[in-house]
Amino acid sequence: MFINAGPGIAEVCAAAARIRGLVRRTPLLPAAPTRQHSGRARGLLLKLEALQVTGSFKPRGAINAALGLPSEKVRRGIVTASGGNHGLAVAYAGYATSAPATIFLPRSVSRYKRANIERWGARSVITGEDWDDSNRAALQFAAEEGFVYIHPFADPHVIAGQGTVALEILDDAPDLDTLLVAVGGGGLISGIAIAAKALKPAIRIIGVEPTGAPTLHASLAAGRLVELARLDTAAVTLAPRRSESLNLAIVTQAVERIVLVEDHEMAAAARWLWREMGVAAELGGAAAVAAILAGRYCPAAGERVCPVVCGAGTDGINRPHSRSRSIATSGASAGGIG
Repeated sequence: MFINAGPGIAEVCAAAARIRGLVRRTPLLPAAPTRQHSGRARGLLLKLEALQVTGSFKPRGAINAALGLPSEKVRRGIVTASGGNHGLAVAYAGYATSAPATIFLPRSVSRYKRANIERWGARSVITGEDWDDSNRAALQFAAEEGFVYIHPFADPHVIAGQGTVALEILDDAPDLDTLLVAVGGGGLISGIAIAAKALKPAIRIIGVEPTGAPTLHASLAAGRLVELARLDTAAVTLAPRRSESLNLAIVTQAVERIVLVEDHEMAAAARWLWREMGVAAELGGAAAVAAILAGRYCPAAGERVCPVVCGAGTDGINRPHSRSRSIATSGASAGGIG
């Protein structure tokens, strides 16, 4: 399938060669046998990007962006805005390329992720209530200093890097029928869709968003980019107010549909991953698994399905057993899982 937007399969393959040795080839493991939800777990394969360096898939795109740009520009400095995961990835990219990295973060960022960003040698700057505020500051700073700005999800190099996840999955499981992918801004699902559809046009791509942050779900329904007026989810890594035209174009062409999951369903999936697999996934990282366990996506008999477990953390494991959602009107992280 040819997708008339963004990078192509050649760029994804070039990214795989470029980032080799700087990211991990993460395991693809069968979920079975399990004690709980054994019927729904039967035949399920899990791509464990929670075991990626920095704890999410994000370094694939950030490293590819840093290495795909002129080295003299990168050595001057790289900049981004993030709610956590993309910031960690750009901090790691700065470490790997010996480039100074500056990460703008909203006040809602977790102290743990900010500390990890600084452990990779990056400078962190807290500004604004949400990612949009931080991003405006990052763009202004990059322009004033002449630094390279790396977008969390709408950069073609970033999208190509994220597409390497699909190369690995289909190399390990070429008979796969369906991929389930959590959606934040749309970078991960864009890259996966480009690569997977090029290699196997009949494969089904299903996106997963929180009910409290249905950014691309709403945009697909409207046939245009929609900016959400309000966010209502604790899964802040899946909660940008708005995606970008590039991501919407790719998703429109290649993604069959986007299903929505509740916060308590993501938390239940995170606890299931911990009990059954020993994998600590954050709320957003468990979203694709939640779609299966909660019945938001129901595979047909014999369908081979792979949810991408895309981010590590303990917010889902430690979350109280409650059906209520936390209000997160200013905790968006467009650099999160999309």
